[in-house]
Amino acid sequence: MRRFEFEVDREHAHAVNETFTGLRRMRVLALLAAGLAVAATAAFLWSGQAWGYLLAFVCALAAVIALWVALWTPHRSDIEKLYRDGVLVPAVVCAAEPNGIILLALVDTAEATASARGWALVTRKVRALPGHEPTPGERVPSVAVRTDGAPRQVGERWQLVTAMPIAWGTRDRTVIERARDTISDLEWRLLTDNLALAARVRRTATKRLMLDPQHLPPELA
Repeated sequence: MRRFEFEVDREHAHAVNETFTGLRRMRVLALLAAGLAVAATAAFLWSGQAWGYLLAFVCALAAVIALWVALWTPHRSDIEKLYRDGVLVPAVVCAAEPNGIILLALVDTAEATASARGWALVTRKVRALPGHEPTPGERVPSVAVRTDGAPRQVGERWQLVTAMPIAWGTRDRTVIERARDTISDLEWRLLTDNLALAARVRRTATKRLMLDPQHLPPELA
């Protein structure tokens, strides 16, 4: 598993990192949901009806789950941890749209202990990409992170993975270049050769397309 170490610029990351923003939004929504569930629980208990007790139990369970998500999210939103634990992966700009940039990344969805690799193409739409030109083919070194709310894994594979650009964690262009050079030319070439599949990947529900191992270079088997 290839990791990439660098000093994360927290101020920069908090301003531009859309993964962090999404996690923070999820925590706020979870707290709001917990509050509403608690209020509904009290209302149903106050009704004194038999059906009210059943609904109160359901709402109380929902409140517990929402509170768990709210408490779990800060752990997941540790920027340094996300970059430290994430695997360095290649991503390229495949399209620039008026309201965002589309990235295509090559990720290994298999666990480190899995018997075989599970290479897949994933797409991600981002609003901004500081440190990079929004032109098709631009190389964007990133780390693979598990999508929030996804189950941990099924069998030996992660089910939902997305790419988080190194440029969201630093303003230092030399760090971005070092990350770019750490990724093999073989991976960059494989990704570039499959740019035409980006539209197909975006049409999938998980924004992920598994690659046929038989069509991969032996070095990635």
